[in-house]
Amino acid sequence: MDAVLEPAWTGLVDDAAIFPPGNADPADAAAAYVDRRDQWFAALVASFVVTDTRVPDVGDPSIPLSIVVTGGAGAVAGGLAMARRKGHPVAGLEIALRDLDDLAGNARRVVAAADAARGEGLLDEETPVYVELPPGEPTHQWLAAADEVAAAELRLKFRTGGLEPDLFPSAAELAAWIDAALDRETPFKCTAGLHRAVRHTGDEGFEHHGFLNVLLATRQAFDGSPAADVIETLEQRDGTALTDEARGADLAGARRWFTSFGSCSVSEPLDDLLTLGLLETA
Repeated sequence: MDAVLEPAWTGLVDDAAIFPPGNADPADAAAAYVDRRDQWFAALVASFVVTDTRVPDVGDPSIPLSIVVTGGAGAVAGGLAMARRKGHPVAGLEIALRDLDDLAGNARRVVAAADAARGEGLLDEETPVYVELPPGEPTHQWLAAADEVAAAELRLKFRTGGLEPDLFPSAAELAAWIDAALDRETPFKCTAGLHRAVRHTGDEGFEHHGFLNVLLATRQAFDGSPAADVIETLEQRDGTALTDEARGADLAGARRWFTSFGSCSVSEPLDDLLTLGLLETA
């Protein structure tokens, strides 16, 4: 069975099955990733997300990895070197800023570490590096760190959920993050809590953003819509309304900026796209 997979959906999901709340065994998750290559929706999924410490657990060297650095800038080379030894292509590198008192300085250290890794041949020039900024309203320090990321032509990473309620940003916060990325012409990805298409209340009682909301909000922000409209789109819970808007929007263009999101489930985003009629099999 063949699928009509439009550019808006190609590579939208990074397989983060081994992360909470999925917590899949790395070997099982890797096997599922490989098996999925024969499915009609295979192009929906991009890389396999793994921490630097668990690269050896993946096994199959054909799997492209997005490596999450678990330490600071000094730990960048370790996971990359392991991936190289195991023969894995590196699809991306992700690292969170941890020095909350000096975010800009922390960003510069990450930039230097990425440059060093490229110089050592551990990281290809075209491989994206995503820098995760801390949650909350963008402060002067937050924006200064985003400036450093943009100046080095790295990318941003936004945490849109997790196991605690304070890891879920408000619509206003997320809108401000998107605006900051677009203002700097910097692509971004999202992580955690974004496995469903439409904003909803999860079983644990947390308000989850929808990836379709974020994609449409990115399109609106890029087109110059007022912040209030972008926030309204992020807060929209009507799947029919979002679908109608999506059908007339240049979502493929929005993907230039909102590149992908990590999800511990591939079936949930796939099922939502099918249910909404935005993805069809033929």
